[in-house]
Amino acid sequence: MQFRHYKGGIYDFVCAAKLESNPETVMIVYTAADGSFWTRPEEVFFEMIEHDGKTVQRFIAIDA
Repeated sequence: MQFRHYKGGIYDFVCAAKLESNPETVMIVYTAADGSFWTRPEEVFFEMIEHDGKTVQRFIAIDA
């Protein structure tokens, strides 16, 4: 599944994983077009943020 970042980048979802030091924390693992891997806590990945005076979702699923 692919997601678009609010700044325009396209990222591929890899998996959701539990953080070893705190299994209650779910991390989203995703990769960029350059092959780099990234992680964010699930609540941050899907949170609503303020951008250019509007409330938008940080990442939004897109049809591939």
